[in-house]
Amino acid sequence: MTAVDDARLAILAETFKLLGDPTRLRVLLTCLDGPVAVGEIARRTGASQPLVSHHLRLLRGARLVRGQRQARQVLYEADDAHVQDMLRDMLDHTGEHA
Repeated sequence: MTAVDDARLAILAETFKLLGDPTRLRVLLTCLDGPVAVGEIARRTGASQPLVSHHLRLLRGARLVRGQRQARQVLYEADDAHVQDMLRDMLDHTGEHA
């Protein structure tokens, strides 16, 4: 096993806790394909805009998404390729047969 210091292990555990909420995970998955506005995330996930905003705040705090202001709205996307790759790999994994 790779040695991991306690601080990084705690961050990783908190990240997986965040992803344990199905709505929050849907919000993050919606951000994988590029910049998307809160209203569009709400539409795609079926969640209310206030709930989506709450989840985005938590995901931003964990550095899983980033927002960029364009005019009067903020567009969100996965923070980097690590986040995208991890989620896509886990989705592929769940589709594999045991």
